[in-house]
Amino acid sequence: MSPRSEPLRLGVLASGRGSNLQSIIDAIEAGRLPARLAVVVSDREQAPALGRAARHGAPALSVSPKDHGDRAAYDRALRQTLHAHGVELVCLAGFLRILGPELIRPLAGRVMNIHPSLLPAFPGLDAQRQALDWGVRVTGATVHFVDEGVDTGPIIVQEAVAVLAGDTAETLSERILAVEHRLYPRAIRLYAEERLRIVGRRVHIDPAEARPPA
Repeated sequence: MSPRSEPLRLGVLASGRGSNLQSIIDAIEAGRLPARLAVVVSDREQAPALGRAARHGAPALSVSPKDHGDRAAYDRALRQTLHAHGVELVCLAGFLRILGPELIRPLAGRVMNIHPSLLPAFPGLDAQRQALDWGVRVTGATVHFVDEGVDTGPIIVQEAVAVLAGDTAETLSERILAVEHRLYPRAIRLYAEERLRIVGRRVHIDPAEARPPA
């Protein structure tokens, strides 16, 4: 398989401030990630993530669930928006809506998410609080492909974060977020380099040297 001739076209879905979006932007602008932001989409018109995208010259759009009758209709609207911008890989960056089969099935293997735990532990909301409540010594961050479950898709990369005595959900979240900002661009780069293969529930990462020269 020959290397890509053009940067990978990313579509980012975000609902909030977009700190993981910023880590992706920083990696692109530093030349560490062979990709470009094709579009950033939010379900919230005033999401700060849209402002981040606009400041870096990327199309920034709001697609409101209120304008669509149900989740399936909303998912179709998102899919049409991503298709219209030529998106090759969709990255969820704090997107606070569960995506259904109308979006996931046509884009199988082309949607990534980042989650603040070592999945399959502590899926869903408040993963940092879940980790503290269970008293674990180690948690972390996971980048995974998205399937039709909640944080159940094949795992791409993970990194551990120690839970310290006296940690609160806020202090633990801050340390996990620093890891997320390294981990997400790394996973996207592996995809852009065509080194990821999904085999059943496993993601195989091909070594860089295994790829033949152009």
